[in-house]
Amino acid sequence: MSPTIPMQARRLQRDPVYTENTRFQVYTERQFDQIAALKRLPEELRFAMRVVANVLPFRVNQYVIDELIDWERVPEDPLFQLTFPQQGMLETADFARMADALRRGLERTELRAIAREIQAGLNPHPAGQQEMNVPRLDGEPLPGIQHKYRETVLFFPSQGQVCHSYCTFCFRWAQFVGDKELRFAASEADSLHRYLKQDRAISDLLVTGGDPMVMKTKHLQAYLEPLLKPELEHVQTIRIGTKSMTFWPQRYVTDQDADELLRLFEKLVANGKHVALMAHFNHWREMETPVVREALRRVRDTGVVIRTQAPLIRHINDDPDVWSRMWRTQVSLGLVPYYMFVERDTGAKRYFEVPLARAHEVYQGAMQQVSGLGRTARGPSMSAGPGKVEIQGITEIQGEKVFVLRFIQARNPDWVQRPFFARFDPEATWLDDLKPAFGEKEFFFEREYRAMRGQSMKAR
Repeated sequence: MSPTIPMQARRLQRDPVYTENTRFQVYTERQFDQIAALKRLPEELRFAMRVVANVLPFRVNQYVIDELIDWERVPEDPLFQLTFPQQGMLETADFARMADALRRGLERTELRAIAREIQAGLNPHPAGQQEMNVPRLDGEPLPGIQHKYRETVLFFPSQGQVCHSYCTFCFRWAQFVGDKELRFAASEADSLHRYLKQDRAISDLLVTGGDPMVMKTKHLQAYLEPLLKPELEHVQTIRIGTKSMTFWPQRYVTDQDADELLRLFEKLVANGKHVALMAHFNHWREMETPVVREALRRVRDTGVVIRTQAPLIRHINDDPDVWSRMWRTQVSLGLVPYYMFVERDTGAKRYFEVPLARAHEVYQGAMQQVSGLGRTARGPSMSAGPGKVEIQGITEIQGEKVFVLRFIQARNPDWVQRPFFARFDPEATWLDDLKPAFGEKEFFFEREYRAMRGQSMKAR
């Protein structure tokens, strides 16, 4: 008997515990006044949130409001900080400019114009995403596809360029502000499949967004089932980047096509694909509700591997105890800790960033508190232009205090796993802040990376 039969039967059971918050109710900045929980907060705080939400994207749903946020601890509560905008997310002058515009009652078109000017100064597409990552097919650029690393293609399906709620620190905030020039999205599955077919070095497809899990299963099928064709057998791994396990675990439990989605996962796994759900968890509290525990169980029953990742972010998880508890919880639930990222140099970075020295301290302190099964998480990792750079340690060599760095992934595969050294800087928060150690003029990869950037600009 096929082992999928009892799994499907078990999934079809409906437990009464999951009957609350099964209707998806979402709020944006236009519905601030409809969020009952906010009415207990001071007007000054509510106005500040509205100011920021007119520049950076805001979206939250009833499940997050009711089940995740501890309203007795607001505004310090980490899940509140995760989803509701804070005044410090904008520079003082930018905040004052938008606040004045709102007080004067300007029209929405005028507010949008001011917002666009502020957004332009927030580095909306870091790490060369628009200049260097967009591939070509038959001489034409492929919007909605990025190919930065040899083995891995990122795909941004047009139906998945929204999320059940928005993270305030999101490095892809530009996807959600309504400007098509800032957005990656693709609607044609055929272009994706043709691009994958012509490059047999591609082994991994990462479907991302936004959040692909906002899509109906029938749309996901149109993108993923063709990967089972013989001509695409070299694409062995399908990754799906998602925050849905936090923001809407009902997607896998009570949504109308939840069982259909799980059957799609089973089909892909049964036909030899490695399917990995890249689940974004920023705090252990996101995994505490009964419905998320059930969602995790159901997905794992299909044979899908759930890997977890998150950035290290001030106000939310800049504490080794939070990370160690989060990783231990994940291991106990059968999840695989995968990455600790450094907050990217975009959007509200100034509010959320943590110095690299502190990031390493948090990572090391958390690792010391978990067993080997929790030490699969790599980091702290910067997803910078040249590649993913990991801070391996801080040490002293020949009397000079240095950061020990390496590429986990890189635009040139020859750079991967090569250690290099940067002068210790207690204030540095990103790769661009670092200087080579030992009197070197530049890091070993910089000349080649400059050439890559120049070629990309010519191609455009």
